[in-house]
Amino acid sequence: MNFDFSDDQKLLQKTARDYLAEHSPLTVCREVLETDQPYAVELWKGAAEMGWQGAVIPEEFGGAGFGHLELAMIAEEVGRALAPIPFSSSVYFATEAILKAGSDAQKKKYLPALASGEAIGTFALAEKPGQSDVENVEARVSGGKLCGTKVPVPDGDVATFAVVAAQGDGGLSLYLVDLDTEGVSRESITSFDPSRSMARVEFSDASAELLGKPGEGAALVSHVLDRAAVLMAFEQLGAAQACFDDTIAFTQGRYAFGRPVASFQAIKHRLADMWCELELARSNAYYGAWALSNEEDELTVAACIARIQASEAFDDLAVEMVQMHGGVGYTWEYDCHLFYRRAKLLAAVLGTPAVWKHKLIDRIADAGED
Repeated sequence: MNFDFSDDQKLLQKTARDYLAEHSPLTVCREVLETDQPYAVELWKGAAEMGWQGAVIPEEFGGAGFGHLELAMIAEEVGRALAPIPFSSSVYFATEAILKAGSDAQKKKYLPALASGEAIGTFALAEKPGQSDVENVEARVSGGKLCGTKVPVPDGDVATFAVVAAQGDGGLSLYLVDLDTEGVSRESITSFDPSRSMARVEFSDASAELLGKPGEGAALVSHVLDRAAVLMAFEQLGAAQACFDDTIAFTQGRYAFGRPVASFQAIKHRLADMWCELELARSNAYYGAWALSNEEDELTVAACIARIQASEAFDDLAVEMVQMHGGVGYTWEYDCHLFYRRAKLLAAVLGTPAVWKHKLIDRIADAGED
């Protein structure tokens, strides 16, 4: 089985890489990190002009109509550049939820705005830090009015609307909520990676529109999280690759005892371990992309594997990057901390690797019973 991408898809990836290299060097990430701006507005507009936000949105709704393989390629480059834009929240979560469960009217309303970048969506599930499942959701909708608190909400301070998990008359369901409407209050909260914002969102009798059927919230959440896990894995993969490339370049250019640090056997061993972990993550991400693009039943397992390996690889490579840069790796002036921050954030935003390991065990066990 060939998991490699086509020449056209690789060209799309190269175009994305070149665009981000020009318009989103790491100085842009630093600007967001060091100032009050929550994200790179001009970069977000440029990405929309390139058609990235609408990659999987059908052309009839203003999207590019590419597919998930193409989106995976774009996600990898977004990760490589540490692009400080609300890409994952809007594209992996909100867009996927509406594509899956939205009515024709909801698709016509939201998808064109998402594709153009005019709208920014997010996914509000957690009601306390660390929550990554549908258990203990207390937010409630009654009579079309939503009450409850969601925290942390990725990019919740800049999003124009949210897909919210809440209890309804038929049980747990998903709802569409305009975040600029009456009854919604938002507050930015401190994030380990301030270049990707988080917020506390409180709903007090805010108007909420049902997304999908009543009571199918748990199934929809699982659907969205599995798809987002694969796409996020590519974002982590791109960032991990950047860690590896930068570490190679630094150790080859740093001299000790008259020779490059990279020539020492102990460093070679660690670089080799980094490469192996990176390639394992790549293989599993490709497997996930194949299952996602072909709507295979294997996605439930492939998403877990991709999520676990990509999270651990990015985290490990970010740590090695800091350590192999020596003393300067801990300084603000070098870029190591930017990758370390992003690695920690992305490893938690969908649920930690430990959470996905439990999911993997449960899903394999369920498959065995069937």
